[in-house]
Amino acid sequence: MIHSVQRRWYPLSFAVAALVLLPLSVLLLSWHEIDTTIWAHLWETQLPRLLGNTLVLVLGVAAGVLLLGVSLAWLTSLCEFPGRRWLDWALMLPFAIPAYVLAFVFIGLLDFAGPVQTAAREWFGSGVRFPRVRSTGGVVLVLVLVFYPYVYLLARSAFIAQGRGLMEAARVLGRTPWQAFWHVALPMAWPAIGAGLALAMMETLADFGAVAVFNFDTFTTAIYKTWYGFFSLTSATQLASLLLLAVMLVLYGERRARGVPRASAERKRAAPLYRLHGWRAFAASAWCGLVLLCAFVIPLIQLLVWIWQRGRFDLDSRYVGLIVHSLSLGALAALITVSVALLMAFARRQAPVRPVKAAVGLANLGYALPGSVLAVSIMLAFSFIDRHLLGPAAEWLAIDPKPVLLGSLGALLLAYLVRFMAVAFGPLESSLARIRPSLPQASRSLGVGGPALFMRIYLPLLVPGTLSAALLVFVDVLKEMPATLLMRPFGWDTLAVRVFEMTSEGAWARAALPAITLVLVGLLPVILLIRRSARL
Repeated sequence: MIHSVQRRWYPLSFAVAALVLLPLSVLLLSWHEIDTTIWAHLWETQLPRLLGNTLVLVLGVAAGVLLLGVSLAWLTSLCEFPGRRWLDWALMLPFAIPAYVLAFVFIGLLDFAGPVQTAAREWFGSGVRFPRVRSTGGVVLVLVLVFYPYVYLLARSAFIAQGRGLMEAARVLGRTPWQAFWHVALPMAWPAIGAGLALAMMETLADFGAVAVFNFDTFTTAIYKTWYGFFSLTSATQLASLLLLAVMLVLYGERRARGVPRASAERKRAAPLYRLHGWRAFAASAWCGLVLLCAFVIPLIQLLVWIWQRGRFDLDSRYVGLIVHSLSLGALAALITVSVALLMAFARRQAPVRPVKAAVGLANLGYALPGSVLAVSIMLAFSFIDRHLLGPAAEWLAIDPKPVLLGSLGALLLAYLVRFMAVAFGPLESSLARIRPSLPQASRSLGVGGPALFMRIYLPLLVPGTLSAALLVFVDVLKEMPATLLMRPFGWDTLAVRVFEMTSEGAWARAALPAITLVLVGLLPVILLIRRSARL
């Protein structure tokens, strides 16, 4: 029987779940009216190419992140070679670089007029030709370098958790290290690897900034062009629903493919199993170092060079305004998202019944929704409310019927809340789970309850998890481009929007200043990840 205290959490949990279901319902309802002219034009001119580009991009990135993530995780977790101890954590640093930043750095460096090809022509003659960086291979390479840490981090943890006994048993049975990896370690680590692969594929489907920089048309760029080119919010929403369907298929396929995680009762390894010598040690160091160099070191150096050449002259009042807008949005979104996520974590703890658990699960599905999907669905819903509810009400009150919700700051904050609820919920739920039920029970027996119980018992113990959750949401909001670009109120340009504007004009050097700011801020959650992984 459900206790009356547990029912008190129903309205909150159901309301937050409804916020996540709002974009899904809008996407479904958008198909009641189809603009055949726009869809005929899209099918004749763009849609087949968009489908092909998106499929090639997802498959290429999937293969690339598997190759890089699994190989790097295997080397740093099971092998000993020069530089392993610092490469172990340094290979997570590319997490800090947004995909669109690495994209314009690669184009600025490797394009025909870039410094690399220019220097090559000066040294080896004008006949030297490089492969085109503005190509399918170029955008796949950039996204692989940005997203491989998803697979690397989870695969590394899985390999470390397998213990010594299984691999030693494989060696006793005459298996070579490669055979032991292929037949023992990899199948056991596949559930974790599959989860990282699914995250990388979802991020690839949702990416807008990098593909826009490369002028590589996918579903995300088509959504933007349909909205701002054809001025058809309904058609953009319908395209977004197809993108969401692709994301759901990726999630379903990943869950079916990875199977049930296999538990291991062994202790985690305290030291690597294989000591590499000679050319093998050199090759391992070179491979790990090359990935780190291309994914983090060279882009960071190039951004600093561009800032010194041109970007430092943009350090004016407008840039200060961009920082203020970015920090304000990040702080507001972090405050709202962490507060709601904390309430949801308490709801699940205080009312562990099926309806509340289902509502909390629905509330955390928003992270699977791409920013562009959220943007068009929320704006379509708010446009309907403005036209059919608030507009007539304003006319009845003799007030100018201007749009209230469409293009408002509240709409953008709602998108952030839905998108990043799961990011905040994880650390908060973990922190709350570490608080033993005996502590609040003892406090109530001593007459401390209600708000005093939260302030004196829960809050001090939840501070580390709350700060971690707020930091993660804050940084994700700063780097979020599609939702911010599509939904920002007039005059609310941010660092991410500035990067998009400058890269759209090919002004790489001028995009370096806001880009380096985003990279430096993005290092904060990466440091948290490194510290957490060091405790494994």
